[in-house]
Amino acid sequence: MGQKHWSSFHLQTKSLLWIIGITCALILACRYLELPYSNGIFSLLSTWKVPTLGSSTFHAIGPSPDDENVNKVKILNQPNSPVEHALEELRNPSEPNESLRFYDCDKSSVTESDKELGNVSATQQAGAENFTSRREDGSGRKIVSPLSSITKAISNITNAVLSHQDNKTNSVKEDSFRPPHNDGRTLHRNSKPKTNEASHILVPGVTTISEMNKLLLQSHASYRSERPRWFSAVDQELLQVRLEIQNAPIVKNDPNLYSPIYQNVSMFKRSYELMEETLKVYIYKEGDKPILHSPFLTGIYASEGWFMKLMEANKRFVTHDPNKANLFYLPFSSSSLVQALYVEGSHSHQNMIQFLHDYVKMIVAKHPFWNRTGGADHFLVACHDWAPEETKLNMAKCIRALCNADVKDGFVFGKDVSLPETHVRNELNPTRGLGGSLASQRKYLAFFAGRMHGYVRPILLQHWENKDSDMKIFAELPKSKGDMNYIHYMKNSKYCICAKGYEVNSPRVVDAIFHECVPVIISDNFVPPFLEVLNWESFTVIILEKDIPNLKSILLSIPKRRYLHLLMRVKKVQHHFLWHNKPIRYDLFHMILHSVWYNRVFSATYIDS
Repeated sequence: MGQKHWSSFHLQTKSLLWIIGITCALILACRYLELPYSNGIFSLLSTWKVPTLGSSTFHAIGPSPDDENVNKVKILNQPNSPVEHALEELRNPSEPNESLRFYDCDKSSVTESDKELGNVSATQQAGAENFTSRREDGSGRKIVSPLSSITKAISNITNAVLSHQDNKTNSVKEDSFRPPHNDGRTLHRNSKPKTNEASHILVPGVTTISEMNKLLLQSHASYRSERPRWFSAVDQELLQVRLEIQNAPIVKNDPNLYSPIYQNVSMFKRSYELMEETLKVYIYKEGDKPILHSPFLTGIYASEGWFMKLMEANKRFVTHDPNKANLFYLPFSSSSLVQALYVEGSHSHQNMIQFLHDYVKMIVAKHPFWNRTGGADHFLVACHDWAPEETKLNMAKCIRALCNADVKDGFVFGKDVSLPETHVRNELNPTRGLGGSLASQRKYLAFFAGRMHGYVRPILLQHWENKDSDMKIFAELPKSKGDMNYIHYMKNSKYCICAKGYEVNSPRVVDAIFHECVPVIISDNFVPPFLEVLNWESFTVIILEKDIPNLKSILLSIPKRRYLHLLMRVKKVQHHFLWHNKPIRYDLFHMILHSVWYNRVFSATYIDS
């Protein structure tokens, strides 16, 4: 009998211990679930990368000042990522038992470009889907399981990240052509990464256009100029402008701005409007001609001359009170500098560098404004190939608008500006000859003609000169009045090859746009003009130098429908690359000024008053 009581007591004790253990486990589980999700579950995911919608770059979920800044600068005109909405619902559920919802990653991301190409998928048109895990209690009521919901949420977020990246990749394949067997990240075998000392961002030996977009985004979020030595009202003004650009209202339809050719049409439009309302430029009057205040208006370096002419004559943006200026213009000509001071055969830039050193020294002695920011609110516009070398010492902190915009030659993303190199043939009418033949009348597949400068062009001719009747690849064409032979081929070719010479830049890029020929850019590390504004992959073909042997197969692999879209977008972007004797909205003069303005707004550092 005593044995039976002992066995019964022992069984009850074991049951009690099980009950106590289960109760403790439930208490611990409940306490765990009461913690902020970001401190619990999401701490396990700190190494995840969540793509920001409309960008190929990734940002860590874990909070950091840089990530906060990066998220403020949107590359494409899209709402916040639905993945972020899902994370936010996990962190801050409106009710304890509310079903967790996950929204389709592409629900709100149907761009005008997608509509144009017919890429709106059924998934994008679907609504939000409830993925709540439920079970029935004894009364038959449906009860939400928080742990199950969270687990499923994490799984769906993982799938969303991967799905979004796949969608992004597919979108890139559809809307930006790349050569076969090239994922956009291929580097030359012997290339080595190089650090851009000014921005402290690691850049690879060969930087693709998608990587440039990433570097630009990072730079606008992290690069800051020297802190001003004393407060100015323009500092606070620029801060307010930056906030307004970052929170630009969504632009749905604007007859002047065709959204597929832009990185973010909403930010661009708001920034441009704020430039018109706010920007004031002070032009230094010091210095004698021909190096200063003496523009060249024809030839391949005419960009710096036309900008100088139109800037000095401008009444809207120019102020004669430097205390009201957002920017200070240094009106020298890099072309005139070389013509006046270069010693033929010396292979030395020293005379030009010394002249600019003395010029800056004179400016500093007569005005206090350079010293306030270390020259960070000063800018120059220089198109000669040697301008980067001539300006990198004495004007390194200035905003440099350079035709020779080379990632490997000190170009600083977020500060410097890529200046279009324009070959102006007629000073009185710079748009004479604009346009080209209809698509159906363009009888040549591709065209190139030019001197054998550098190493790329000889390779191009080695593979394609006189090798194929569809490929009109020449060295220099016979001389003709007004370059009519050259212009004839541009007007009647589907694709115009823009191969680098000694330097990365070439006037052929703008020539092709001018004559409505789709540019094919073959120049590793060339930063295309207005990269912070324009989506170059939407209207050009960009290939690596190593893919020259496959050039024809690359071009033939582009579907006719895709080519027609490229051609249409070339026509849409054309007005941004035209000079006018009297500037008009969104033309080349205003686009250069806007790029300088935009970089100043996002690089400016502020101090308290």
